[in-house]
Amino acid sequence: MHDTSAHAAAHHGPPTSFIRKHIFSLDHKVIGKQYYGLGLAAVLIGMPLSWIMRIHLGWTNYAIPGLHLLSKTGAPGDVMTPEYYLQVMTMHATFMVFFVLTVAPFAAFGNFFIPIHTGAEDMPFPHFNMMSFWTTFVAFCVMLLSFFVGDGPTLGGWTQYAPLSALGSVAGPGQGSGVVIWATSLAIFCVGQLFGALNFIPNILDLRCKGMSMWRLPLPTWAWFITSCMGLTSFSVLMPACILLILDHVAGTSFFVASNLVINDQLQPHSGGSTLLWQHLFWFFGHPEVYIAIVPGMGIISHVLITNMRKPMLSHRVLVYSMGALAVLSYMVYGHHMFVSGMNPFSSMLFSFPTLLITIPSTIIVLIQIGSLYGAKIRINSASLFALGFISLFITGGVSGFFLAQPSIQILLHATYFVVAHFHFTMAIAAIFGIFSGTYFWFPKMWGRMMNDTLGKVHFWLSFIGVYAIFMPMHYLGLAGNVRRYQAFVVDYMQPLVGVHQFITIAALFTGAVQFIFLYNFFHSAYWGEPAPDNPWQGTSLEWSIPSPPPHDNFGGRHVVVYHDPYQYGVQSSTGDYVMQDSPEQVKTINEEP
Repeated sequence: MHDTSAHAAAHHGPPTSFIRKHIFSLDHKVIGKQYYGLGLAAVLIGMPLSWIMRIHLGWTNYAIPGLHLLSKTGAPGDVMTPEYYLQVMTMHATFMVFFVLTVAPFAAFGNFFIPIHTGAEDMPFPHFNMMSFWTTFVAFCVMLLSFFVGDGPTLGGWTQYAPLSALGSVAGPGQGSGVVIWATSLAIFCVGQLFGALNFIPNILDLRCKGMSMWRLPLPTWAWFITSCMGLTSFSVLMPACILLILDHVAGTSFFVASNLVINDQLQPHSGGSTLLWQHLFWFFGHPEVYIAIVPGMGIISHVLITNMRKPMLSHRVLVYSMGALAVLSYMVYGHHMFVSGMNPFSSMLFSFPTLLITIPSTIIVLIQIGSLYGAKIRINSASLFALGFISLFITGGVSGFFLAQPSIQILLHATYFVVAHFHFTMAIAAIFGIFSGTYFWFPKMWGRMMNDTLGKVHFWLSFIGVYAIFMPMHYLGLAGNVRRYQAFVVDYMQPLVGVHQFITIAALFTGAVQFIFLYNFFHSAYWGEPAPDNPWQGTSLEWSIPSPPPHDNFGGRHVVVYHDPYQYGVQSSTGDYVMQDSPEQVKTINEEP
């Protein structure tokens, strides 16, 4: 058992001014809400950018009203140029991957709930915590700036491959100041996330309340802990990579540019660099980033399902070990992104094996979640529906991963829409369903009001149908040889595929419109929703033992003592079929972890 009598979060009194309470707040709960707001702002930028791309792909010469306002040169007559299509694609991917899929499930929910789950009053370093948000916010603003410079944002994709990205404007439109701004933003973003991880890890290791052993931590907190460890090691690789890319632009260095390179009939004054070095550095970050987006979702939906099944998972420990295995293996598989880089076939095989191996912990997690549903009288509400949707989407995306793990098959499919379908199912849409599940589940605790469950169910079903209508046909496009990043289908064999793209575009616009149901539900409920009880779902973990929303120091000056495992459901107690984690009531518990 863990006793924190010798440890405590840095104490700070309740804020007395508006600025200290709502803007430069030291309270982890306010910072969590700020991160959530930032993720919401980013998705309101990233999602419309995808609509613009899809309209252009379905109807290439269609004039999109007002598009010229986004760019001086990119949309003459409101018709997108090929270069501007790539710029929009790059910004869509960057905002979604970094400022939505990393910020919302990890930084937002993690900040709000980790200290509550561990029984602490706050994070160990509140000023660092405040800095983590504002550093990330600065990174967000810097990325937005790229829309307003010279020839607009970079067009190198979210992967920004060298050598073109390292050469400057001589390499073409979108390769000059836009790249420098992109790399500067991500370097700042990495600093913010490192600040966050440096708070999460010591909180979980050192600020647990009396009786809270590591095995008594709820599954989301385990997921955030594992993700923090991944973030600490992977963001610290991306940050220097971005700095080296900036130096190639502004200081004349040659980290990513080989010697004797000729661009536009000009011999480039660079020598001795390696174009593959960027890929190695980027993907050593990039593949753990996939799991930084998805592992928090796994923890969140497990937590939601357990509460709604009224029974624990088949094995709490195996779930934790499997999430840990995903984290470790995620560093060993990054080379599968580089099968087309001229990699030695023996090296390809070495990367292919752990890529297949990583499906084992993923499968174990899914089988435990599905197996636990057997015999459960699950409560069907918005949160549990999105949790079940997460499992469905993760399985669908994971199955296509088997194909891409084989170098011989992946070399054929690598540059096609098959890969677009795979990573959107696995990393993007599944993670977003995890965010929705967590939002519907924890909204009463975070905002003190209930969301409309009927609207939530409508939002789920329309979104679930919509995302399958968008991304399933992309597998067919990939197998038909439709190259990703193409903005027009002028090649004869692609002409029959235009109808599929038009179907996908209609599905994407429909699914995008559905999200306004969520936005209405969210903001209407935050101000005018029904006041939430302290424990609306009859949950057992510590967040349900405190008022909604929680007081400044979480537990109202009470020193929390934990007596039970976080998931004691299906027991006979004075509260019904569950016993709270901090209840001293002695009952016959199930699956108690020491």
